Amino acid sequence: MADMKRSLSALLLLGVAPLLASTGARPRSEEASAPPAPRTVLLVRHAEKETAPADPRDPSLSTLGAARAAELARVLAPARATRLFTSELARTRETLGPLSEALGIAPEPLPAAQPAATLAALDALPPGAVAVVCGHSNTVPRIASLLGVELAGLVEERGARLLPDEAYDRLYVVTRPASGPPSVVELRYGGPSGATASSGR
Repeated sequence: MADMKRSLSALLLLGVAPLLASTGARPRSEEASAPPAPRTVLLVRHAEKETAPADPRDPSLSTLGAARAAELARVLAPARATRLFTSELARTRETLGPLSEALGIAPEPLPAAQPAATLAALDALPPGAVAVVCGHSNTVPRIASLLGVELAGLVEERGARLLPDEAYDRLYVVTRPASGPPSVVELRYGGPSGATASSGR
């Protein structure tokens, strides 16, 4: 597990470091010819939620989910995200809570039922920006599709493509270059849940 975490951190740093380096000083000849830096979106689902919440309509994270949120912050802090986006629901805000504290950036809630609003916010990011988006089992695939990439390993439910119930450990790194098609790399963090009882969008 430690090797997996180190590998994940290394992959993220390798992917994001060039974006950060692009903000450094360059010779004028390079500045004139260099293309705009790509924008990067780190797309995750909320962590595990409570099985018997006080508010069934808007449950908080379980103990396991809180631990996963802390691990997500540890893994993503080196990426130096510039924006954090969540849905309006508590479990997404709480998932990015530790990362928000680590970076000193407040999460920005956007309606879960309006993925186009999330796309608009991501489209407005400047070149070189790194954004973290925390969604749900049904919204993560929809946002990815709007970004121009398709996720593997989804399940079908009533005509919708969803992340599997137990898939809380997925981390998708979507690179959006200034020109050309976007790309996605699927990673894992924190280990599998192993607790389908706490599943839910």
